[in-house]
Amino acid sequence: MRAWQVVRHGSPAEALRLGEVAVPDPGPGQVRVAVRAAAVNFADTLLCSGEYQVRPELPFVPGLEVCGVVTAVGEGVSVPAVGDRVLGMTALPQGGFADEALMDASTAYPAPASLTDAQAAAFVISHHTGWLALHRRAAIRPGEHLLVHAATGGVGSAAVQLGRAAGAHVIGVVGGPQKADLARQVGCDVVVDRRSEDVAAAVLEATGGHGADVVYDPVGGPAFEASTHCVALEGRILVVGFASGTRQRARLDHALVKGYSVLGLNVGRYRDELPDVVRACHAALVEIADAGHLDPLVGTAHPFAEVPQALAAIAGGTTSGRPVVVP
Repeated sequence: MRAWQVVRHGSPAEALRLGEVAVPDPGPGQVRVAVRAAAVNFADTLLCSGEYQVRPELPFVPGLEVCGVVTAVGEGVSVPAVGDRVLGMTALPQGGFADEALMDASTAYPAPASLTDAQAAAFVISHHTGWLALHRRAAIRPGEHLLVHAATGGVGSAAVQLGRAAGAHVIGVVGGPQKADLARQVGCDVVVDRRSEDVAAAVLEATGGHGADVVYDPVGGPAFEASTHCVALEGRILVVGFASGTRQRARLDHALVKGYSVLGLNVGRYRDELPDVVRACHAALVEIADAGHLDPLVGTAHPFAEVPQALAAIAGGTTSGRPVVVP
């Protein structure tokens, strides 16, 4: 089968090589899927450079998130079954930038019937993160003001739609007028262009001086700093990533004076330590999606030959939505 392999660490163009490899056999507790679509995640660029939290032995196939059809099951697996359409995280080193990939059966979730293959491929990281952050960590309530940074990105756009589904008033932060138009289409009630506006001042104006009750921050750096200046009393700032490259640095004296909380979310720990919580999260998301409240924002659909270019684009911050690769 065809597969893109990381043969050495570096940029996607330096690290990746396309070749023919053996079809992997699922081990105990695993399933093999024929990949229908693979999402392109920022974390895949970190896998290429060797900076991800997991460093598989070279060579390996990246591609952390897929939608596919089960073609084989390993020992001890009864669900899912051959022929089932599933989505979820791959089991490295047999990732999703290949014709077939491996997944752990316990985290191969049913794909909502309402979603296309491309939408389903880009669903689990963005939407599990969004639901667990907004509902389990921040306990968002109807009528609250939700501030979402990078509102047209894959993770941000999911948070926008989940916030709307929860009855929140959603303020999205974007970079540039084209992304501002897209943010309105995704579902933002108010859009702030960070390139031409003071984010904190705009949020305070949009909320009548109240501030954001919940902040969803996958960016870090200036986004986090701005958030601390417009978060409401008893507000909750959710730290879900640092795509800017600058990690959030909380000033606890400032949090004390202003009376806000900073909440971190590592979805991987939930999968490892609280799998029942993640299954309940996914079931809730399927209901929301099939009720018509979610329309995952898919970016460019790249052909299989363009995996390095797709990863370079997401690393450069030039994408909207979640790009996908279609084998």
